[in-house]
Amino acid sequence: PVPVTPYKRIINYTLRANKQGMFTMPSISEFFGIVIRMYYDDHYPAHFHAYYGEFEAIIDINNIALIRGKLPPRVLALVVEWSAKNQLALADNWNLARNRMPLKDIAPLE
Repeated sequence: PVPVTPYKRIINYTLRANKQGMFTMPSISEFFGIVIRMYYDDHYPAHFHAYYGEFEAIIDINNIALIRGKLPPRVLALVVEWSAKNQLALADNWNLARNRMPLKDIAPLE
């Protein structure tokens, strides 16, 4: 028989657990309909993923710049503002993710 992989439902997304039982893309913040996530086994440069409806963007943490993807202009501006205010916390979470440690929630933009 094939082993059953555990799943977790997070904000309308189903995520698959890796071999260590950690969900590979936890949500670390949510504001104004924007969901911020970070993969555990992701590539450099240090970055996070921002989701808004059907849109997704990958944002560089160090440069606070769009790497790939698309968000509506106003949403991108909110994500940039939030990431500038939380750059150190984002960098800390990136390091935690690289070391397969639980990520910390980051306060939403208000």
